[in-house]
Order: sequence, then C-alpha cells, then structure tokens
Amino acid sequence: MGSRWEAEWKHSCATAALGRGGVSPADRGSCVGTRCVADLSGEVLDLEDDEDLEVFSKKASRASGRSVVHPPRSMVNQYRLEEDEGGVTTKDIFITVDHPESHVTAIETFIVYRVLTRTTRGDFDSSEYEVQRRYQDFLWLKGKLEEAHPTLIIHPLPEKFVMKGMVERFNEDFIETRRRALQTFLSKLAEHPLLSQSPQFKVFLTEQELTAHKKQGPNFLSRVGAAVRGVTFSVRGVRSRPEEFEAMQEYADHFGNKMASLDKITQRIVKEQKEYLEELSQYGPLYAQWADLETELTEPLRGVAGCLDLCGRETEEQLHHLTEVLEPTLHQYLLCADTLKTVLRRRDHIQAEFEAKNDALTSSSSSKKVDLETLKEEVACLEERVENANTALRGDWSRWGGSMRTDLRDSLVATAHKNVDYYEKCLAVWETFLLSQKTPPCQEEDGAHPTT
Repeated sequence: MGSRWEAEWKHSCATAALGRGGVSPADRGSCVGTRCVADLSGEVLDLEDDEDLEVFSKKASRASGRSVVHPPRSMVNQYRLEEDEGGVTTKDIFITVDHPESHVTAIETFIVYRVLTRTTRGDFDSSEYEVQRRYQDFLWLKGKLEEAHPTLIIHPLPEKFVMKGMVERFNEDFIETRRRALQTFLSKLAEHPLLSQSPQFKVFLTEQELTAHKKQGPNFLSRVGAAVRGVTFSVRGVRSRPEEFEAMQEYADHFGNKMASLDKITQRIVKEQKEYLEELSQYGPLYAQWADLETELTEPLRGVAGCLDLCGRETEEQLHHLTEVLEPTLHQYLLCADTLKTVLRRRDHIQAEFEAKNDALTSSSSSKKVDLETLKEEVACLEERVENANTALRGDWSRWGGSMRTDLRDSLVATAHKNVDYYEKCLAVWETFLLSQKTPPCQEEDGAHPTT
C-alpha cells in the first residue's frame, strides 16, 4: 500500500511542477466526490489573532537568539535518509523544531524555538543550519508563500492561542503542543515539490536575521488596494466556476464540518480521560487504607489497590497517545478545512478579476487604439493567470488529498492498536487478581467435609 500512495504523490507533484492540469475522474472522485455525506454541525473554539504577543512564562530568561551555521560535513554518518521500497531517496531535507526558550523584553515575553535543518541539497551552502525563530517568523513565512503561490494548499500553522484554553498557554504542555505543530508545518513544506524550492523557505531556514527580508514586499497602499479588490470580487462573485471547483468547495464544506465535530468530541474524550485518571489516583489509596483496617480482607483489598494502580498507569499512557497523536492530527486537519476554503476563494478572485476585465473589453467603446491594446494585454495576462491558478490547484488538491488520507489513516490505525493494547492490559490485570482469589480445590473439600 505504501508504494501505491508514493506513486500517487509523485504523480501529483510532477503535475504541479510541470504546470500540466488535470486529475482523472477516479482521482477527482476520491478527493471531492463525497457530496452525499450528511452535514454535521460542530462548534470550533473561539480564536483571536493577536499580532505579536506570544506565550508568557514564569520561567522567563534572556537569551541572545543568535543563529549558528555549522560547517559542511558528511550526511551519511549523521543522518539516515528515508528511502522508499525501490531504494530511492525520497527526502533531502530534514527539519527539527526544539528547545523552546522564554525571551523577555520591556513590553513582552515570547517563546523562541530552535530550528535545526539538515539537508543534502546542492543549492544550500552547508549541510546543517541552526536558527532561532519565534511564532511571528513562521507567520511571515506562511504569508510570503501564500503571496507567491495563492492557489497552493499550505499546511496551517497552529492558532495564536485558544480562548477557551487561554490559561493553558502559560504552561509547558501548551508550549510543547505548539512546538510539535510548528515542526509539522515545516515538515509539510519540506515535502512539498514546489514550496520546498521557494527562496523564502530557504531564507527562513538559513538566514540568521529576517528583519531585512521582512521589509521587502508590497507597500501599505498596494496591500490596501489588493484587499479592496478582493472584497469587490467577493461581492461580485464568479459567473461560471468550473464544476470541478464546485465539487472541491462542497467537499471542503463537508470536510470542515466533520473535522469540527470529531475535534470537539476528541477534546471531550480527552477531558473525561483526564478526570478518570485523577479519580483512579485517589481510588487506589483508599483501598490500601481500608486494607489496614480489615485484617481478614487485607490481601484482596491490597490486590484491588494494586490493580487500580496498574490500570491508572495504562490509562495515563493511553491518554498520552490521544493528546500526542490523535488529537493534534484531527485539529490540524480542522484548520486545513479553512485553508481549503481560503485557497478556493483566492482562485475565484482571480477568475472574477479576469471576467471583469473581459467584460470591460467587450463593452468598451473607446476610440483610442492604445487603450484597447492595453486592455487586451491585461485580459490575456489574466486569462493565463487563471489557467495557471487552476492548474496549480488541481495538482496540489490531489497531492493534499493523498497526504491527508495517509496522515489520518496512520493516526486512526495507531489509535486503534493503542486502544486494543490498553484494554487487553487492563483485562489481564483484573484476570490475574481473580485467579489469585480462587480457593484451591483441596481447601473447598476440607470445608465441605470437616473432620470429626
């Protein structure tokens, strides 16, 4: 099965890279052909996009934040490259996000992460880079990639913070969850056939300071103008959206609803498991204390206390799996649903702009030949832009669908295995206790036929 998914991924990557449009009806059906699925409503957590304020920590410390570029050395001895079944290397860049540190300034406290990159690519000057990045740097990278590739599906970043769990952003669990999500974001970019080649991505991984690069880009008035045009075309809409993109929109809506429901239920299960684990930690010691008072029941009471302690340990391990594997995966793809809708809106904006210019050209009564020629050039340019946007989205949609199915399948299968293992171990604990409490046959006979 792994080779089949690898083949699909390579095919979709080649399609996007070469600019050739098209997915087969079978592929399209697997990605967007779920129109008959029931619409499930689900609540999402309230979020707030603050600008720069990060995580406050009681363990605040000062650090220089300087990046380090390591000299080139052999990658063969320091990192094992992943290979597919045919023995061909499928990855040439590896990224680790770790070592979160609190930084304190006069106005804020924020978290800085170390981003360690190892690569065998020839266009990199070194085989290893180490830089310090904060959350707003990740936001900058994502914004630049969306600006350069508006109809590619970029894996989402974690939210700035969650309103309903705002207290959690003060503790180490939140920071660790954020770290893992940031690493997933960079790993997804590294696996992408086009985004991984982006100059902004390389700058993010290798440059010590991003200040100069952040100053580059469209000025304020240009950004305002683009925003106004986007709102105008959103209101105007498109007249003839291709059927395949209609299907994508419907799929994104259904997908978002289902992921919202699954994410909400999973969070509730995690909360209940935490409460159950807390009760087990109090339940076992009570049996142990009771055993000290009942001399004739000391052994079975202590046995129950031991069973509860063992079950508590297994429950803690299962809870760890839910919070480390299943819950993050579901939540990431809940955010992906919003990303899909945003990308489809960008595609519609491009088409709407083309339609507006084409209408202006058709109804133009200007006698100036220069104006007509200029308008024709703009229409031709926009027509090409629409086609490029459609081609990019087709290829990336197929690639994203394969990656999504693989991620969710792996997470669900791992959770199923973990649940089976958890219940089998708990069952074995209690069966062992029951066996220990059985009365030997000889004692039963002695009790039935007392000696005279």
